Amino acid sequence: MENHSMATATPENKDSFATSGNADDKQSKAFVNNNEKGGIKTMPFILVNEICEKLAMVGFSKNMVNYLTQQLHMPLTKAANTVTNFNGTSSLTPLLGAFIADSYAGKFWTITVATAIYLAGMIVLTLSAALPQLRPPPCAGDQVCQEANGSQTAVLYLSLLFAALGSGGIRPCVAAFGAEQFVEEDPTQPKKTWVFFNWYYFALGASILLASTVLVYIQDNVGWSCGLGIPTLAMALSIIVFLIGYPLYRNLDPAGSPYTRVLQVSVAAFRKRKIPLISDPKFLYVNEELDASISTDGLLHHTKQLKFLDNAAIVTEEDSLKSSEKPNFWILNTVHRVEELKSILRMLPIWAAGILFATSSAQQNTFSLQQANTMERHLTKSFVIPSASMSVFGMLSMLVTIVLYDRLLVRVARRMTGLERGINFLQRMAIGFFIAIIATMVAGFVEVKRKHAASASGLIDSPESTIPISVFWLVPQYSLHGIAEAFMVIGHLEFFYNQAPESMRSTATALFWTSISVGDYTSTLLVTLVHKYSDWLPNRNLNEGKLEYFYWLLTLLQALNIVYYLICAKFYTFKPLSHKTEHVEGVELTTQV
Repeated sequence: MENHSMATATPENKDSFATSGNADDKQSKAFVNNNEKGGIKTMPFILVNEICEKLAMVGFSKNMVNYLTQQLHMPLTKAANTVTNFNGTSSLTPLLGAFIADSYAGKFWTITVATAIYLAGMIVLTLSAALPQLRPPPCAGDQVCQEANGSQTAVLYLSLLFAALGSGGIRPCVAAFGAEQFVEEDPTQPKKTWVFFNWYYFALGASILLASTVLVYIQDNVGWSCGLGIPTLAMALSIIVFLIGYPLYRNLDPAGSPYTRVLQVSVAAFRKRKIPLISDPKFLYVNEELDASISTDGLLHHTKQLKFLDNAAIVTEEDSLKSSEKPNFWILNTVHRVEELKSILRMLPIWAAGILFATSSAQQNTFSLQQANTMERHLTKSFVIPSASMSVFGMLSMLVTIVLYDRLLVRVARRMTGLERGINFLQRMAIGFFIAIIATMVAGFVEVKRKHAASASGLIDSPESTIPISVFWLVPQYSLHGIAEAFMVIGHLEFFYNQAPESMRSTATALFWTSISVGDYTSTLLVTLVHKYSDWLPNRNLNEGKLEYFYWLLTLLQALNIVYYLICAKFYTFKPLSHKTEHVEGVELTTQV
């Protein structure tokens, strides 16, 4: 241990920690030059891409259960699982897209190529809806419907695969790319990233609202080929608009694979696992020049959690560092790189809390839609509300909540907390979790009301008949879910962007979508198990099931989940970022998080 201590504290090692003044000067000038780009003028070009992706995704997924059951004649549980599996895969592929963006291609080119792949998937999907040979023959009344054959199902799954891959490149990059256009530490920037995330999600909500009304109505009343062709054209247009904005964007170069750095720290810590930990962190390896490309916002401070990873930054005699040499990162890493991994690991418990929220929200596109199919949906004698359009109430409540939050609630909360954002993102998420519990509980009571109406009218055994109960009974559960989403989902997205190391922001945004993915897969597993071991979720006649029990099971799981979340939030350690002062042509810029 004595030799080890001498090795870490030697003057030679101390010299290797110094940062070149010339390097700082160049980096500072690059910082100012790059900040001449970006800002509010880039938003139309960036947001139009995400809006078109949501038009395509939501325009189909909101109504997918109807398409699969009515056009491809799938059983209800199989169709519901296909929807959640597709949504889950679309939320899992962002890990791949984030890796490509952060490591090699950068966010701009990743978004561009991914949009082209998505467009290919939409073209195949539109053709499958337009060509009769790609669908089973239609059936009516009590006729036994022929389910889609293997080749027809394969075409469907191929189009969904392309859409999922394209979504994987768009979702993790658009939010991070848009936020990067606003530089928090630049006093000339009038906007903050937390404001951007509010309005980014507002734009998403508006596009979802349009998809849930206009597109769904076209699909149900004009035809699926037209209803899918419109978002396909929108995707093609989005590529053109996004490319036009290229000269205006603030583009950050990829800083190398974050996954590789995480693996290097893990391997180095494991290889040095038998070395006693150092009590004084100032003897751990620091090299600002080496980390300059991945720490433009400042170096991460050493933290006391997960101390076993500190071994990766312990300098031993075997490392034989020289000031002109780079270390072997599979043996020795800087404190900043170790703290990158710690930051990601600290985020995982909060990430996991979002899974059951996504599981609950998934039911709005499956069983809630099937509830609506059985209820009275006439606004007038000739106009029938499409069942998939009921989600419009969730979108409207979400949009109204975002506006009220940004314009009213933040100002009121700011006076009480002193925080510029009113409440922090962890508190915002807690509010969303609580409202989601109420929403799912309400959904169970509405199902009891719906089945009571069916029983009173003698329609329990008539799944195709319309039950004399207004579809507007579903409005409370949709609206409450929308309000919950305005708090929890935006808070979750902001949490990942804010707390992630700057070189891993696409990866962190991918984690946000991954929690939704796991939530969708959890829904698939839960539906499968409940269908197999109970009579709660029948395939053909929802009236004969006990959907309310399923909703209340979700309510119980969410109640346990919020207890878990509150414990995680209480002990969460925020990302520790150093102060950084730069002098650029007489201007002093100070960075602090």
